[in-house]
Amino acid sequence: MGKNRVDGQAAYVLHLHPYSETSLVVDVFSRDHGRIPLLARGARRPRSAMRGLLMSFQPLELGWFGGGEVKTLAHAEWLGGMPLLGGRCLLLGYYLNELLLKLLPREDAHAALFDAYAAALGALAAGSDDAPELRRFEKTLLKELGYGLTLDVEMETGLPVVAEREYTYLIERGPVRKVGAGDTAPDAVPGLRGKTLLDMAADDYADPRTRIESRQLMRQLIAHHMGGKPLQSRRVFIELQEL
Repeated sequence: MGKNRVDGQAAYVLHLHPYSETSLVVDVFSRDHGRIPLLARGARRPRSAMRGLLMSFQPLELGWFGGGEVKTLAHAEWLGGMPLLGGRCLLLGYYLNELLLKLLPREDAHAALFDAYAAALGALAAGSDDAPELRRFEKTLLKELGYGLTLDVEMETGLPVVAEREYTYLIERGPVRKVGAGDTAPDAVPGLRGKTLLDMAADDYADPRTRIESRQLMRQLIAHHMGGKPLQSRRVFIELQEL
């Protein structure tokens, strides 16, 4: 059992699905090993100690072993301190998990992304203003995947973005000055203030218009990198315009 053993890993459960009548496969996001599928033997049994521990959005300390694609869960401990999510915040939590499940490769560690995820969950659990943490998480996710955003420099001129100007954001390139009504390329996000871009670069979401425009920009950037695959969590929220 000592072969390929990992202990003391901070982690969160992203998804659970049955493996057999008595066991589960648990997709977790760990700080030092990234996204890992773990076999939780006996976790579906009514008296299993694991049964009540493997909850989404709760900080856990996990241990596992094995050399295959699916490791075997050996230890789970709830670290506590995180209220259960409910209502709107629960749906937002599922949105974060869905992004990780669909965009993050397995066994690819991203400590900064783990910290951004934990901070976003903390904001949701506290019932505080969650928009800044959601945008920070989305930005960090894209950066860690190699799609970091250029927000404060004009792509065509190399000059600093000007708060008073209006810009179009070219996906996978950056902001360009809006010169007319013809910026309709499929990879373009029009109608962004320079102030919005600068606020996003500074992680400042106090301005209501910055909140709206940054949400629209991140929505289109994520949709692009999803390759057209729909997000189930966003579908639930579409009428509320929350994501």
